[in-house]
Amino acid sequence: MSGLCKLPKQSWLVRAANSVFPFLWERKWLPPPCLDDEQLIEQAQLETGLSDFGDPWFRQPLRQMTQALREEAQLNPLGQFAAHGQLAKLLRERLWAQHWFDTEPEILRQPLPGPVIVVGAMRSGTTRLHRLLAADPRFAHLRFFEAVCPAPHPQFVPGGPDPRPAIAGRILSAVHRLNPRTAAIHPTGPMEPEEELGLLVASAWGMKHETQWQVPSYGRWSEEQDATPAYRHMARLLRLISWARRDTQSRPWLLKTPQHMLDLPALLCVFPDARLIFIHRDPVQVVGSACSLVWNQMIIHSDRVESAWIGREWLRKTRLQIDRAQLARAAQDPARAIDVHYADMDHDWEQVMRGIYDFLDMDIGPALPAMHGYARAAAPRTRSRLHHYALSSFGLHEQAVREQFHDYVKDHGLDCGVRGTRFHFARALPTGRKSTA
Repeated sequence: MSGLCKLPKQSWLVRAANSVFPFLWERKWLPPPCLDDEQLIEQAQLETGLSDFGDPWFRQPLRQMTQALREEAQLNPLGQFAAHGQLAKLLRERLWAQHWFDTEPEILRQPLPGPVIVVGAMRSGTTRLHRLLAADPRFAHLRFFEAVCPAPHPQFVPGGPDPRPAIAGRILSAVHRLNPRTAAIHPTGPMEPEEELGLLVASAWGMKHETQWQVPSYGRWSEEQDATPAYRHMARLLRLISWARRDTQSRPWLLKTPQHMLDLPALLCVFPDARLIFIHRDPVQVVGSACSLVWNQMIIHSDRVESAWIGREWLRKTRLQIDRAQLARAAQDPARAIDVHYADMDHDWEQVMRGIYDFLDMDIGPALPAMHGYARAAAPRTRSRLHHYALSSFGLHEQAVREQFHDYVKDHGLDCGVRGTRFHFARALPTGRKSTA
């Protein structure tokens, strides 16, 4: 959308929390938040009685992130409290995960069949495509609570009571109360299918941090790193989740997160037999929706969020996602990937899904009733929670965005204006195309 749209403001609950937390810290009724990586690591070890975090690679992004949080993020009191809580949880659960790997060696011996992975820029329609595929029980998919809390407590017994759905529900409820618009932008629930971004967060990795905090130095640093260690840990967590479920079926995982657009070489290094489904959407809509998502999350954590900065940064970040993915695909077997269009999903999602199942060499018949059930259930929720945004709110103009992505739009037929299913196997980046990756 490119018309006029007034940017939402902080909710009264955020403003109230920003008044309460300093009062609690001053009277020492609540310990002040800590954003020092070494102190956070020490606190997590003391709290859990565990000391092994596994691969120490995660300490590098954690150090970069905590420095950026202190120096750039301009966190308000609620933001400081939330950042400390998220980082402490990350470290605590990483210790728990390594505890399970050490005490239950069969976890890491579990097979991990080649996954089916939905790949697209942030706000390109990956969630709807992923959830339609997740209706098929022949795939394994993460649920929201597993993505948010991937490692069970050391006292957990597979098949026994699991507090994680309730914990995830409280986290989700808090976010929705602090800014109800987040429920319209990404509607979900504790048991809903969810992306694996939380499994990358376990290594202090990923764009998730950049969508809620102003941490540009962390983002730039991350763009220059090899993410393979984060993806290896993600694979270990998938095995842990399967074990915790007592899942005896060797089903391929169904995965998706926009982070893969930046990290495709790492993803394919860890999952070399993955099959990829790329989804493409008009970049004007992608950039506008991404900016809106970032704005609505950042105003929870900071009182000084600049909309024009968000516009510039997420225009750049969207271009980088596309360039990185295009460059990485040029080196891959084109028979292992397929392209679909967001517009075609809107027009006739079933026909698009039939093309995908042909690509996967699977019979779509058994999955269609559940897919239709999901589509019927999602339709009223989608209509009642429309996501409104405008490029102009972020200092951007539609024509400038179209010029920025002219090559991408042309390469993928996003400007043809013809509806009807268009999908094709992946192709290399056109010869001579300059990439900014």
